[in-house]
Formats: sequence, structure tokens, C-alpha cells
Amino acid sequence: LTGSSREQRAFQYVLAHAIPGDPHHILQTFDQWFVGAERHMPCHATSGRIVERVLLERAPLRVLELGTYCGYGTVLLAQGLPPGARLYTIEGDPRHAAVAEKVIRLAGFSEQTVELIVGPSEEVIPCLREKHGLMKADFVFMDHWKRCYLRDLRLLESHQMLAEGATILADNVLFPGAPHFLQYAKTCGKYHCKVHRASLEY
Repeated sequence: LTGSSREQRAFQYVLAHAIPGDPHHILQTFDQWFVGAERHMPCHATSGRIVERVLLERAPLRVLELGTYCGYGTVLLAQGLPPGARLYTIEGDPRHAAVAEKVIRLAGFSEQTVELIVGPSEEVIPCLREKHGLMKADFVFMDHWKRCYLRDLRLLESHQMLAEGATILADNVLFPGAPHFLQYAKTCGKYHCKVHRASLEY
């Protein structure tokens, strides 16, 4: 109604109500906004607990996120990283990236901890090693366009970007769904697969 995007409205709400430098409180404030002000936007609390649990189990030092959006998942990932870890997050939409950059820095994460890369994932992935210094990822979180999941997984494989024993966590694979990605992951023989059950949207 105001002419601003819902991502910008969400950030303005977080800026007004969240405690700067407190990632947990920023996520809580986002959840309040998603549930109260913008009911058509999903609350990520359910899938967030899954991410937190897997991060705690794996303790990865090099994390790659595909699909930054407005930075909620990035803050969630960053707050669960062990000391000395680094997160690389890729967002294809410059408008979303501009909001996410503010959210990430408001949460207290510097560029040394979280690097936001703007550009299509299919163009960024082949350049991660040379341009951004990411040799191999221990943990990959996919939360971008579902039709890109399989393409980008194969890109990561072909450019040898996955460390031995790497974990790949992909959101929304059942609904709206990424059937080709699931089929490949289950049948190619490279991965042990597990489906984490959550509410319908996750």
C-alpha cells in the first residue's frame, strides 16, 4: 500500500523493533512480522529448527547458501556457525540482496563472517573458488528456485565444490517440490538421503 516492497516493509519493521547485534531477536522479530503483518509470507520457525539442529550436528566451517532472499535464513545459518567459520550466500535479485545486506549487518555479522554475492547462481558457482576464495563447501543450504536445485547441485559437483562428507540441506523439496533433484539425490549413488518432516510449506 505504501509503494514499498514487502521485503522493504519487513526490514523497516525489524529495524524498528529488533535489537541490533542480536541475531536471535532479529529472527524472532521477523517471525512476528511474517505471522502478524504479512500473513501471505511464510514463518520460518519450523524449518529454522531443522537448520539449527543439522548445523549443530555438522559444525561446518565453510557454508554456502543458495537463495538469500531478505536475509532470514542467512542470519539463522550465521548464528549457528562454529568459531572461525565463514558463510557465502548467493542472491540473484539485486533488490532482495540490498535488503538482505542490511539485515545481515544489523544482526552483527561482518563481511569476514558472511559474504553476500549478488548474481545468478549458475554464474556465481563456477567463480566461487577464483573470485571468492571458497575452495570447497562443507554445508550447502538450498532455498532458491526449486527448478534450479538439480542444476546447481550438478554445478557444485562438476566444479568440485563439495568437500568430502559435505551436507546438502534443501528446503521445500516436497511442496512446491523439486522432484528431479530428489530423484537424482536418491538414485545417483553419491548421497545418503533423509527427509525432515515439517509443516506443509516446508
